[in-house]
Amino acid sequence: MKIQTQITEKLAHAFAPVHLDVRNESYMHNVPEGAESHFKVVVVSGEFEGKRLIQRHRAINTTLADELANDIHALAIHTYTPEEWQEQAQAPDSPACRGGGLK
Repeated sequence: MKIQTQITEKLAHAFAPVHLDVRNESYMHNVPEGAESHFKVVVVSGEFEGKRLIQRHRAINTTLADELANDIHALAIHTYTPEEWQEQAQAPDSPACRGGGLK
């Protein structure tokens, strides 16, 4: 199973999100073609109501502990409640890679 699919399934199961976007951003980094090592996740869930940002990120990290330990090199996490998402409607773009030239 692809890492992106694993991430999507785990986050969908753990947070019952109203919006979920899992993007493989490995192509933006100096990694072999087809790599699955750099991801950006946007999770919009009622589970985040009343939780501070650090608590939300810890929940994502706990859910993806195996992937973070074995497969993922970098993970950009953007978490929102449905109300916050309605106001924001999009997550910020990821910055350009500074770790070397793109392939």
